[in-house]
Amino acid sequence: MILQSTWFFLWGLLWAIFFITDGFDFGIGTLYPFLGKSEEDRRMMINAKGPLWDGNEVWLIAAGGVTFAAFPLVYAVMFSSLYSALMLILFALILRGVSFEFRGKVDDLRWKRVWDGCIFLGSFLPALLFGVTFANIFKGIPIDGNGIYQGNLLTLLNPYGILGGLLFLAMFLEHGALWLSVRTGGELQQKAAKSALMVWVAFLVLVVLFLAASLFTTALFDNYLAHPVLFIVPVLFVVAFFSIKGYLGKEEFVKAWLCSAAAIICLTFFGIIGLFPNLFPSSIDPANSLSAFNSSASHLTLTIMLTVVLIFIPIVIAYQVWTYRLFMGKVTREDLDGEGAY
Repeated sequence: MILQSTWFFLWGLLWAIFFITDGFDFGIGTLYPFLGKSEEDRRMMINAKGPLWDGNEVWLIAAGGVTFAAFPLVYAVMFSSLYSALMLILFALILRGVSFEFRGKVDDLRWKRVWDGCIFLGSFLPALLFGVTFANIFKGIPIDGNGIYQGNLLTLLNPYGILGGLLFLAMFLEHGALWLSVRTGGELQQKAAKSALMVWVAFLVLVVLFLAASLFTTALFDNYLAHPVLFIVPVLFVVAFFSIKGYLGKEEFVKAWLCSAAAIICLTFFGIIGLFPNLFPSSIDPANSLSAFNSSASHLTLTIMLTVVLIFIPIVIAYQVWTYRLFMGKVTREDLDGEGAY
């Protein structure tokens, strides 16, 4: 049971890292048509995440791979039940990646506008649908005793699912606006910082509404009420969340972004801890739920995987930290003329 529990929380950690890294990409892409009023601003926004976005998606692959290897039954039921939503996310991510590369291939305004729209859709849809998906997992998915999904895509678009989607969207918008504040200067930086302050208010409202709805719609609070010490996680979220606004007021944008990253970790683990031990709860009958204990791979598989992860994940994290430090400087007009610029 210790091994399954360890993998359950490693699974949650990989999702949290993905939300931190690719989250600001989603946020920048969604802000793209609103802040990118000129061609220079649009290129600055793309290049603010340009060297990093593809590496960030490694964590999505890792999270999916861990689900497949550590909890194969969950992987099978999840991808059959949420097939439509997950395929929409996949197609949107492909469209976004292609847009970055194709946008500058032809010096034509209409050509660029098409790919600009694709950048927006390829960022907005995953941000919204990841929230819808996880909110429905928190609420419970209508799966029967055979793991068959008793619903369709519209079933996921219930009020609680949509609220979760809006919460994730606000979370990524905040993270993306802060990243732009870190990596750009001048008027674009001022607009990004102003956007971060406005989104922060919307984020606060959505967090309060989501927690209130979770109290009445889900069983997320059961583990917290059984073990009050776990409330340290939402308390840390509150500290990190309000620190964002404090550092924004001081124009200490790097610290504000780091606080946003901490808030994302805490918010993700609020849900992960609330779910435990369920990975894929059933709304039809709790007996149909898939947990870390009834859907895991063999003890030997989990042991071998844990050894590999303990060796290689720190290496990947160290490499990504080095990459972020390397590209932490401001994007300038001179950078846009470089050979590798988007």
